[in-house]
Amino acid sequence: MERSETFEDLNCWQIAYKLKNEIRTVVLPLFPNSEKFELKSQLLRAARSATANIAEGWGRFHYLDSNKFYYNSRGSLCEILDHLIEAKDEGYISNEIYSSLRVLVLESIKVLNGFIFYLKREHLNSLKK
Repeated sequence: MERSETFEDLNCWQIAYKLKNEIRTVVLPLFPNSEKFELKSQLLRAARSATANIAEGWGRFHYLDSNKFYYNSRGSLCEILDHLIEAKDEGYISNEIYSSLRVLVLESIKVLNGFIFYLKREHLNSLKK
């Protein structure tokens, strides 16, 4: 795998970005005004954090420094899932919306995990040379 031109080329960022846009356009408008500074704000921050941490990790030079940000992104993706469960439980989103976004969250985590493991293998291989 060659180094990407920008973080935008990374599949893990692209899927997290799609998730963020779905949250922003589909989910957040369904929340009541009473959640403006609570769940709505937390969900948007977590979605932004997921993509931002991938971007920041990509911009770092050292493997261990980069990985820290990829792990943070994975944590944000898990936080998104928890917030979506809360939104479903509160009746802000339907089971259908929840289910489709849950699939996207899990796909995003899976692809990000693959990227993390790929980088780890590359790092270990470079140490053997």
